[in-house]
Amino acid sequence: MYLAAVVQMTSTADSEANWLQASGLVERAARSGARLVATPENTNFLGPPADKVRLAETLDGPTCQRFGALARRLEIHLLLGSFNERSVDPGRCHNTSVLFGPDGATLAVYRKIHLFDVDVSDAVRYRESDAVAPGDRAVVVGTPLGHLGLSICYDLRFGNLYRRLVRDGADILCVPAAFTATTGRDHWEPLLRGRAIENQCYVLAPAQCGRHDDPGLRESYGHAAIVDPWGQVVATVSDGPGLAVAEIDLDRVARIRRAIPVSAHFRPAL
Repeated sequence: MYLAAVVQMTSTADSEANWLQASGLVERAARSGARLVATPENTNFLGPPADKVRLAETLDGPTCQRFGALARRLEIHLLLGSFNERSVDPGRCHNTSVLFGPDGATLAVYRKIHLFDVDVSDAVRYRESDAVAPGDRAVVVGTPLGHLGLSICYDLRFGNLYRRLVRDGADILCVPAAFTATTGRDHWEPLLRGRAIENQCYVLAPAQCGRHDDPGLRESYGHAAIVDPWGQVVATVSDGPGLAVAEIDLDRVARIRRAIPVSAHFRPAL
């Protein structure tokens, strides 16, 4: 058993302010004893899409260097929920999660597969694909703290992805997000709990909250959470930047999977 923490923050177009906010919360989580810490989607930048593309970095750029060094200094596993990674398409970047080990090394990279192209209401009209190129690979990474299945925000609505992650060994699902206030009020917690229950996994869901500089996104719902494999929300943040910290017990995952052997009963042919 060990402690994990998810970060809730309010990113803007000010990358330096975002770094100070994120690193301060990660340091606080490490001081509380957390060995696995995750930050939200768009940790380093949440501003106009055109600027997101213009400022996109490589995996060895300053953002990843900073977060890798932070993981090494604190000796933790640290998930950079996502940053804007340069792609081969000059007009679009990737929305990319990176997991760093306690030595600062990059352990896994995941590029968001499902992009947020929606017309929910007059307040929520967004075309993520205008500025972001989708990834095409599901990612599970083995660590001493468990097998982490990586995803980002809108991916949460696609249950087949999580079934694939569990098939590939995941017992912890990571869902860094910037869920809109409009959809988050009704969908965020039910979806997190549903993914935990149907996949019998812990779900780590760091979140953006409040108002940003991205005119399409406008406001994020927050409520960063950790959900256990029985579907119970064991830690959450309500309003404003902060942390949710909870104990991860992988033996509990194994017990629940033995008691209700969903994977054994699954009939993929149907």
